[in-house]
Amino acid sequence: MQLNFSGLRALVTGAGKGIGRDTVKALYASGARVVAVSRTDSDLVSLSKECPGIEPVCVDLGDWEATERALGAVGPVDLLVNNAAILLPQPFLEVTKEVFDRSFNVNLRSVFQVSQIVAQGMINRGVPGSIVNVSSMVAHVTFPNLSTYCSTKGAMTMLTKAMALELGPHKIRVNSVNPTVVLTNMGKMVSADPEFSRKLKERHPLRKFAEVDDVVNSILFLLSDQSASTSGSGILVDAGYLAS
Repeated sequence: MQLNFSGLRALVTGAGKGIGRDTVKALYASGARVVAVSRTDSDLVSLSKECPGIEPVCVDLGDWEATERALGAVGPVDLLVNNAAILLPQPFLEVTKEVFDRSFNVNLRSVFQVSQIVAQGMINRGVPGSIVNVSSMVAHVTFPNLSTYCSTKGAMTMLTKAMALELGPHKIRVNSVNPTVVLTNMGKMVSADPEFSRKLKERHPLRKFAEVDDVVNSILFLLSDQSASTSGSGILVDAGYLAS
């Protein structure tokens, strides 16, 4: 399926590494103008060399005021990918206020804030749009020491539906992708124990984790007009895990 985003402007959060970085590169290759948001400036510098002409924005999305300053006047955006997230493992009984607040501020609150900015711009311009929230299969199942992360992703499932309901009349679609473990730096934290990783992979009917491209392709599909009647939904990129 050949997708063309020429003439459209996209914003991708968590653009410095992993899924976000490859999403920027795929959108760029498909003709979109891309605003790449990351808290790590060196990642944006190297990404700008790979994709000349992208608009890098360096900001910590866990900081509401800094995000407003950085993105409040971002200008017209047609496509939004809310990908930024952090994973801070702690046993449930040891979860601290700092880890709880930081996780929800980055993983969920920033989705509210950035989506409000972008969606209001779409409404003011009277144009349709598409928003994709990068969630996880742990919105539906959980693993040890990930209670905070799982909670942020579970909340994102309902947020995706709520956004789709309220923004739909403005022709703005909102969906999510829910991957299994993807062997990015974050994914490697979950699968660092070789025995746990082996057992987890064996629980997937396809006996594998997801590749970054698998997730990116689903994001691009949901951003595109190929999914014009899909909103409030989530694509599981989980190698069949939730079917088992």
